[in-house]
Amino acid sequence: MVDLLVLGGLGVDVRVRVPALPLPAADSHTVEPIELRIGNTGAGVALAARALGLRVLVVDTLGADPAGDVVRAALTRAGVPALLAENPGGTRRSVNLVDPGGRRTSLYDPRPWRGDPPFSAAQVSDLARDARHVHVSIMDWVVPLLPAVRAAVPAAVPAGVALTTDLHDWDGENPYHLPFAEVADVVLVSGVRLDGRAPAVAGTLAPRTVVVTRGADGADLYPGDGSSLPVPPAAPPGPVVDSNGAGDAFVAGLVAGRLRDRPLPEAARYAARVAAAACTHDGMEYPSGLLPTW
Repeated sequence: MVDLLVLGGLGVDVRVRVPALPLPAADSHTVEPIELRIGNTGAGVALAARALGLRVLVVDTLGADPAGDVVRAALTRAGVPALLAENPGGTRRSVNLVDPGGRRTSLYDPRPWRGDPPFSAAQVSDLARDARHVHVSIMDWVVPLLPAVRAAVPAAVPAGVALTTDLHDWDGENPYHLPFAEVADVVLVSGVRLDGRAPAVAGTLAPRTVVVTRGADGADLYPGDGSSLPVPPAAPPGPVVDSNGAGDAFVAGLVAGRLRDRPLPEAARYAARVAAAACTHDGMEYPSGLLPTW
């Protein structure tokens, strides 16, 4: 049995440090060395969870290309096993522009999956039953398998967590995200495009718990009963160098807290500490001891 099964979300990041965001208008900018490394949301959750001591398995597609080799090597270094199918379209990529304060803008190349899902419903069901927790990334190949995943994961007890998903910068309306939200016990979403509509959007997803993350401003927890609880921001333990992956580290901290039987508000406060610590490291391959324990 594994503690955490992560479905989807592997890729590579091309990190570019820029003088400011938005990028000043110019024909060219001289920047620090541009690096290709493991990235994307599933990798961020898996690597942070592994750094927190969880046993993790990742299931996804990768290309038979140099970018895919970067991902495979990083997962091996971190001790994260993976069940992988080859994507003829190649490995997902993101170009992340990071300003001097660690703020980032991401340009995402999803490398869409074509055809039937790369894994059968029976395969995914068996893996989900053998996991204490399942986190579903919003990848296209996962959509047809969502009913099988939900059926394989026991319904959460009150205030419990068995299945999570992260809708990232969802606007509250795009229908692509809804199937993921509808199977989850806890839905995470960035507040960047919700503005003042977060309570109403959370209400439409009740009785699911919704966590609206707000970066350096903390988060808001909506338990699904019409109430809300603020999750205060945590102070980073050092200078912020890269906020890429902070939201994924938050997910990992939330899952780790719940798997250790912490109440959801306490787990969310711990998740904020994990995310803040992740911002002090360049990249998602976290050194031992960087992410906080209880």
